[in-house]
Amino acid sequence: MPFSDYKTALVTGASSGIGAAIVERFRRENIEVHAIARSAEALDQLAQRTGCIAHVIDVTDRAAIADLANQVQFDILVNNAGVDRPKKFLQADADDIDLLVDVNLRAVLHICRLIVPGMVERDRGHVINISSIAGNYNFGGNSTYHAVKAGVAMLSNQLRLDAFGKRVRVTEICPGRVATDIFNHVHGNDPSIRERFIDGFELPKAEDIADAIAFAIAAPIAVNIGHMEITPTLQVMGGLQTARPQAAGDAGALQELKP
Repeated sequence: MPFSDYKTALVTGASSGIGAAIVERFRRENIEVHAIARSAEALDQLAQRTGCIAHVIDVTDRAAIADLANQVQFDILVNNAGVDRPKKFLQADADDIDLLVDVNLRAVLHICRLIVPGMVERDRGHVINISSIAGNYNFGGNSTYHAVKAGVAMLSNQLRLDAFGKRVRVTEICPGRVATDIFNHVHGNDPSIRERFIDGFELPKAEDIADAIAFAIAAPIAVNIGHMEITPTLQVMGGLQTARPQAAGDAGALQELKP
């Protein structure tokens, strides 16, 4: 179903980065975009720049989301809001676990619960879930994030089953490293963070993710692009490590053997 057949969109986590780029891309297609985020100032700037409709709402606020869903029939839903607290699970904090579950998974479930049934009833709609390569691959030090993103991946698959027989499409977008401010939000606003994660790398930009989403939405109604992994050309996932067992009481680092 081309963009011309869709009229309204809801984008969460819209104040910056990938979310803001999606809002800008949709507005170029004359979609009425309702942009959700917690930052009033950033949302106001986005609204002035794009003409989107700003809503200062935390995605965990079910009542506010439900009120908006009752007011507007959305043709496109983009679940983009997310947080991270990188930490090995053996050192995980209870509050960090609750935060990641609440924002990255529970909120996505409830927003879909509130909006997707209307799409099914109208026989029209497209759900875009921004997941992560972390939902499909393992790499160290971020266990809770992997778990919740895997939940979003499975939800995306299940939504297609639940909407079967209706023209409701579901696309899971799985970015790898993207050149956005997310690393400063996660690791602290320090110049060394940009140097560590962005400077010197060839990375996709937020606009590249937005263009990929536009491609999926603009496909003919008979086409559902279900899963897209978008990574830097110079990034790969996976790998194998083998450790020698530690002697009892040995606090030294494990020796890793590369195959």
